[in-house]
Amino acid sequence: MTKKSLRVLPGFTLSLGLGVFYLSLVVLLPAITLVLQSLHISWDEFVFYITDPRLLSSFRVTFLAAGIATVLNLFLGVLLAWILVRYQFPGKKLVDTLIDLPFALPTAVAGLTLSALFAQNGWVGQLLVPFDIKISYTFLGIILAMVFTSIPFVVRTLQPVLEDLSPEFEEAAETLGANKRQIFFRIILPHMTPALMIGVALSFVRSLGEFGAVIFIAGNMPYETEVVSLMIFTYIGEYNYPAAAAVAMLILITSLLLLLAVQLLQNYYGKRHTRV
Repeated sequence: MTKKSLRVLPGFTLSLGLGVFYLSLVVLLPAITLVLQSLHISWDEFVFYITDPRLLSSFRVTFLAAGIATVLNLFLGVLLAWILVRYQFPGKKLVDTLIDLPFALPTAVAGLTLSALFAQNGWVGQLLVPFDIKISYTFLGIILAMVFTSIPFVVRTLQPVLEDLSPEFEEAAETLGANKRQIFFRIILPHMTPALMIGVALSFVRSLGEFGAVIFIAGNMPYETEVVSLMIFTYIGEYNYPAAAAVAMLILITSLLLLLAVQLLQNYYGKRHTRV
């Protein structure tokens, strides 16, 4: 049987052409449009828009909340992925399905649900009132919404890697006298580090751009719980398209640089693993 008969997809030229066309239509075209829109803004206007104190405050809130949510996703994502891969328990299929719920659920619905649950008269929020803990319409609500919408990125990137890691390596290390801590940090963690980095980066980038889930639980108080995505929406509502384009361009550049840095780190770890 020849190699040609084993091909399922079209030839390289056609497959590449279709892939590039789809990528250009869905990803590159909107990005290029945003760049062209930003070119109409002078440097002085760009500096004026991005140095607005209210916008700078929204950047601080957004990046701080996204950073905290990403750290939480780092630990919770590793824990959930480990449980789903290494343990068998009743309801495992249900838990595995619920991980993808943020992907299927409209973010506006998620925001409304979370704000209702964690409001002071909500099912969960009323339990926190005696401890003077408020989540809905506070900074904590923003973190909660970001964690909810972005944790699947960490779990789903780690699961295949942990499934690929054979328990035989851990058993061999244990036979040689390694304890549980040494096995995790010297065998398991290096193996899943590249996938963990991309999952964490995707989680952070998703949190930066989150809109629907955040605005319903944040309270949207200027200088306190207002996020960048809401500022962009506000600029568009005021027909201030240059300001919206300037802020969106800044977020786009930040996201691209972060993903590029993660790709470079992945290549570094890949080459290092190959040498070893």
